[in-house]
Amino acid sequence: MEFKVNKTIDEINEKIKRKEVVVVNAIEMIDIVRKHGCIEAAKKVDVVTTGTFGTMCSSGALINFWHTKPKIKASKVWFNDVEAYGGVAAVDCYLGATAVKEGDPLNSIHPGRFNYGGGHVIEDLIAGKKVLLRAEGYGTDCYPAKEFEKEITISDLRDATLLNPRNVYQNYSVAINTTDKTIYTYMGVLKPNISNATYSSAGELSPLFNDPFYRTIGIGTRIFLGGGIGYVIYQGTQHDPDVERNERGLPKSGAGTLAVAGDMKQMNTRYIKGASILGYGVSLSLGIGIPIPIINEEMAFFCGVSDEDIQAYVYDYGYDYPNKISKTYGLVTYKELKSGTIIIDGKEVPTTPLSSYYMALEIAEELKKWILDGKFYLTNPACLIGQSSDYEPLKYVKC
Repeated sequence: MEFKVNKTIDEINEKIKRKEVVVVNAIEMIDIVRKHGCIEAAKKVDVVTTGTFGTMCSSGALINFWHTKPKIKASKVWFNDVEAYGGVAAVDCYLGATAVKEGDPLNSIHPGRFNYGGGHVIEDLIAGKKVLLRAEGYGTDCYPAKEFEKEITISDLRDATLLNPRNVYQNYSVAINTTDKTIYTYMGVLKPNISNATYSSAGELSPLFNDPFYRTIGIGTRIFLGGGIGYVIYQGTQHDPDVERNERGLPKSGAGTLAVAGDMKQMNTRYIKGASILGYGVSLSLGIGIPIPIINEEMAFFCGVSDEDIQAYVYDYGYDYPNKISKTYGLVTYKELKSGTIIIDGKEVPTTPLSSYYMALEIAEELKKWILDGKFYLTNPACLIGQSSDYEPLKYVKC
């Protein structure tokens, strides 16, 4: 099937170089597509910038703290008493965002506060704060030291790489609680008897809603990551492109995910923060922005997505979710969710976002500025991430 508009990423990069590129954020693109149709929109616009900011648990830092004197083969490592995984190499370790500080009472006093963990260490390092590094080893002929302790900052680290196995979930469930008691979950505090609902997506600004079949995003895609430049390195864990989709090709539940990486030394704590989730644990709140090249009218159509087009299923986190029961309480649109209330079983239920639409828009605007200033160029993916078997060119497009 032939497209009426055809551009390449290389051609778009030439326009960036010449300062002739046309870049809009995902909100601006909605009106352009509505006013001009997707063919004319594809001719007018070269890049659409997207953004998301929220808690992303499957995150962490791959750290090399350089060789000590004498050298140590560190089998156990802690940063501010938060344990990192030391079974990588002598002075390499992986600090998970959800690792909790030693001595935390956890949920023994319910609901636990979870004041400090891996996500907070990552934030402190990026902020340039001093962090106490402790390491233990069993001693070898080439690595004789058995203990090491020193206050360090990020500048003392040989490498500090944000390395996240699963970010940018394409869609997510809306959470309610049908039980008669308050529960504390990664979807926030859910009041009894369906008294509130929470959701977690920037909707129309979110990257994978603007490229629902992953036609431009793949291994090697350059992105905005935590205020610096990062890259998509693979499809994320739990990536599932073959979920149920609506008439626009948008998934109705969690679908695509991305694994991403970037240099922490470039990042900014405005866009990356440790998170404490009451009664659940610690995590990392992270901002990610992805440019979508408008290579044809299909991509213009997909980037014209609005909150009223996007749907999500409602699930009970009080009983069904923990018991792996897949019963749903219906579909709602992001327009309804962002209105502040949805209707469930005839009852008006207040809604609360767990992600920040304000920050998502700021990220899309910041990425837009980088491109217009010639500081950020697009990349051709080495290969695309796992595709949906439902994808056919222009199948969903209505121009």
